[in-house]
Amino acid sequence: MHKIKRVTIKDVAELAGVSIATASLVLNGRGKELRVSAATRERVLIIAQQQKYQPNIHARSLRDERNRTLTLGLVVPEMTNYGFAVFSFELETLCREAGLQLIISCTDENPGQETMVVNNMIARQVDGLIVASCMFSDDFYRKLSEQLPVVLFDRNMSGSQLPCVLTESTQSVRELIAPIASQSPDEFYFLGGPPRLSPTRDRLEGFIQGLQQAGITPRPEWIIHGKYHSSAGYEMFAELCARLGRPPKAVFTAACGLLEGVLRYMHQHNLRDQPVCLASFDDHYLYDSLSLPIDTVSQDNRQLALHCYTLITQLIQGEVPEKLQISQSGNIKRRIMTDRSTR
Repeated sequence: MHKIKRVTIKDVAELAGVSIATASLVLNGRGKELRVSAATRERVLIIAQQQKYQPNIHARSLRDERNRTLTLGLVVPEMTNYGFAVFSFELETLCREAGLQLIISCTDENPGQETMVVNNMIARQVDGLIVASCMFSDDFYRKLSEQLPVVLFDRNMSGSQLPCVLTESTQSVRELIAPIASQSPDEFYFLGGPPRLSPTRDRLEGFIQGLQQAGITPRPEWIIHGKYHSSAGYEMFAELCARLGRPPKAVFTAACGLLEGVLRYMHQHNLRDQPVCLASFDDHYLYDSLSLPIDTVSQDNRQLALHCYTLITQLIQGEVPEKLQISQSGNIKRRIMTDRSTR
C-alpha cells in the first residue's frame, strides 16, 4: 500500500532552498517583519500551497507561550435534536471564522458516557469546554474548571455558580400556555424529559403556572415524563391515547424532539384532522408548513452560540466576563387560532 506522508515545514524549506527558520517565519506571517526578501517569501508560499502544507496545530501550540491548541470541545446529548444541531452549526461557524477547531461529542443523556467523552477531550488538550450536561450535580465540572474553562449551556445544575448560558423557560412557557389552557379547560397534558434535568423542571413550572393563570388546577395524571428522544415522545403519546381511548385534547411537549414523536404517531394513525391542540418548547421552520397549527417557544440558537463563544474565549484569555450566567428570552410563536371553538 502507498504510505501517506505528511508534508512538513522541513520539506517546504528544502524545496524552496531556504532554512527551516526562514520557512517558519514566512509561513507564520512574520517574513516581511523580519526582512525576508519578497522573492523568498513568495517562493516559500507558492511551494507550501503546491505541496498542500498544513501547519501542525499541536506543535504550534507548544511554541505558544499560552500553550493553546486552538480547539474547543462541545458536548451535547444528541446531534439529531434540531435545537442542538442548529446550536452546533452556529458555534462551529463562529469557531471556524476565528481559526478555531470545534470538536463535538454526544452523551446520549448518559452521565458515564459524558465523563468519558469529556476526558477524551481533555486528553486532546482542548482549550475550553461548552457542555449541555446530563449530570446530577456540578461537582465534576467545578473541579475541572480549576484547570480548564467550562461553560454550561441549555442546562444548569441547581445552585451551580459555573458560567452558564440558557434560554429562560418558566416565564415564556407560562405565557405560551395560559391562553391555550383557557380554551381547553378539561385536560392539558405535559410530555417532558427526565424530571431531574433543569429544562424539564423549569418548563414544567411554567406549564403549571400557565394552567393556574387560566384558572385551571393541574392534575397529577397530566404530567408525564420520559427521555428527550423522538421515540419517547411517540411512546408517551401512544400510551396516552391508549389510556384515554382517544387523542388528548391538548398537549405541551417540553422539547422539539418529543413533538416530533407525537407528530409521527399522529401521522401513522391518521389523527392529523383530530381536534388536538399542540404546543411545544423549541420551534422548527417546518411547523409553518403543517396543516396542524402548533404554538411554540422559539430559542435564538445563534445568540446562544454567540454568548457561549464569547464567554469561553474570554475565560481562555484570562479575562473576567461582565456576566457569568446569561439567560436570554424565548420568543413565543402563535399559530393556533384564538377561537378554538371553530376547530
